[in-house]
Amino acid sequence: MESLVLTRERPIWQEPRAIALLLAASLTTMANATISPALPGIERLFADDPNAALLTRLLVPAPSLSVALFAPLAGLATDRIGRRMMLLAGVMLFVVAGCAGLVLPDLPAIFASRLVLGVAVALIMTAQTALIGDYFTGDGRNALTGLQISARNFGGLVFISLAGWAATLSPRLPFAIYGLAALFLPLMWIAIVEPPRAGSMAGAAPANGRDGHPSWRGLLVLLVLLQGATNMIFFLMPTQISFFLEARGYESAVMTGTVLGLLMISGGCSALLYRRVQRLVGYAGVFAIGYGAMALGFLLLSQAATSQSLLAAALAIGAGYALVSPSFVAVALDLAPGRSRGLAGGILTASIFIGQFCSPLASTPLIANHGYAGLFGGTAWLLALMTVAATLAWSRSLAARKS
Repeated sequence: MESLVLTRERPIWQEPRAIALLLAASLTTMANATISPALPGIERLFADDPNAALLTRLLVPAPSLSVALFAPLAGLATDRIGRRMMLLAGVMLFVVAGCAGLVLPDLPAIFASRLVLGVAVALIMTAQTALIGDYFTGDGRNALTGLQISARNFGGLVFISLAGWAATLSPRLPFAIYGLAALFLPLMWIAIVEPPRAGSMAGAAPANGRDGHPSWRGLLVLLVLLQGATNMIFFLMPTQISFFLEARGYESAVMTGTVLGLLMISGGCSALLYRRVQRLVGYAGVFAIGYGAMALGFLLLSQAATSQSLLAAALAIGAGYALVSPSFVAVALDLAPGRSRGLAGGILTASIFIGQFCSPLASTPLIANHGYAGLFGGTAWLLALMTVAATLAWSRSLAARKS
């Protein structure tokens, strides 16, 4: 069997396994938002259904609910059955469930297919996270965790743009975009090799489960809670920004597209710098810088008087979120023993989508009581406290290095 360790002779973006895993990462953003531009047309298409308005709006978050519920189980299956099988099965299920909306006869059936799509995403994300930990170590692992955030951002931008064009032709046509995942399967089939269950990989952490941090379970719980809170905060943008802009008198559809587009572009570019920033300042420094940028962005939103400040806020929030996101995966893979990387990836994946699901539930009452300025201003203060905590941890790590 070929070595599972990243070779030094070529950059990581030329490594076939890395490319295959990045292609898998690009599918995760595609899962939810691809059909967003088609929702009005889908509602009109099934206007005879008395629940059309509700079911249509549930089509986008439906996969998130499945991921949140199923990801830990997918992680256990990944550890016990194998990473390669789970990844390939997830991509094949992704194609079938995603494209099902092309032919399914009614909205309840399409909604059910979206729930199945979430199961596919859970399999893909947990297997992908475990494989990153199995294949790569140290600097190579950090590089790939940053690149996968870029893949999600840029992939989402491409797929949503394609869906917007397809929706002008037919409200069902955006479902065909999920079929693009089938083009990724040949490379994944060839490049993805199942890591050994016993022994150790040359230059990598042992796969027999005796590696990892002694207190990895407790530390992973804290990491998962932090990631859930971070995603709850970040998801204020896609869930509330259009209503905020409408309340401010903007042409909400156009401005929302611009703001969310900048959010993705900023995040994609910021994540490309993750490895360099992490090598320079460490994980605590990355959290301090990332949360600081997000705090600035939400502060600008709370006081947004011009379109320029809105766009600057989107740039800051997107960049900050894309900096902190890879660290959750990288730290979790450092903490968890090799035998439990699938479980760790599954729990991390669930926390992302639980945070997304809870975001509008938590923010809507706050908006009713304090308005958008109060919500965004309070969020900025919370992020500022998180920045201070990360900065103190950063200072302690620097002091420990010097001593």
